[in-house]
Amino acid sequence: MRLLVVEDNKDLAAWLGKALRQAQYAIDIAHDGEDAEHMLKVAEYSAMILDLALPKLDGLTLLKRLRQSGNKLPVIILTANASLDGRVAGLDSGADDYLAKPFEIAELEARIRAVVRRGQDRASSEITVGNLRFSGGTRQFFVADELLQLTPREYAVLEQLVMKLGNTVSKAALSESVFGFDDEADPSAIEIYVHRLRKKLESSSVQIATLRGLGYLLRHVQ
Repeated sequence: MRLLVVEDNKDLAAWLGKALRQAQYAIDIAHDGEDAEHMLKVAEYSAMILDLALPKLDGLTLLKRLRQSGNKLPVIILTANASLDGRVAGLDSGADDYLAKPFEIAELEARIRAVVRRGQDRASSEITVGNLRFSGGTRQFFVADELLQLTPREYAVLEQLVMKLGNTVSKAALSESVFGFDDEADPSAIEIYVHRLRKKLESSSVQIATLRGLGYLLRHVQ
């Protein structure tokens, strides 16, 4: 999953980015509302972590503009203003959840998983194809009930394929889910991650098929 963190405190933003990358998310960071608004127009995200006290364009205005444009991106407000009026204003502006500073990263991760699950078309938090199982609650993959060990970027590729189960996923879409704006993305990187995943899935009953010119498709093989 690719997340957008909008936080003007650069130390906090850097800490959040590091912690969430370790939790297998691709992260982009914006330090003001105008930059965030631009990034939302050019990239696709699974969720946004939004501070309210932002320079150039405040968080509530950014959120209202996002909702007025019809964008249903899950948004978690992250702010020092924990007052009832502040929470009501944020939720009324279209936020999906609200977390006051200071906070524990484990709680933020749980809230991210929850808002993303609610925003997905698939109602179930568990997806199974063949003997491969994805647990949305823990964000873990299992093959025949054995935990599948993946690097963060291998995980990001497989997660995207599972979320788009039954549909072909282009190399560009996979690249967007794996790399943030600040990452140096090798054009052949997705092919490398797919190759590694195929090796790790050799004992499973699923296959990552290449549809030439279109992308990749995760499917059950008999």
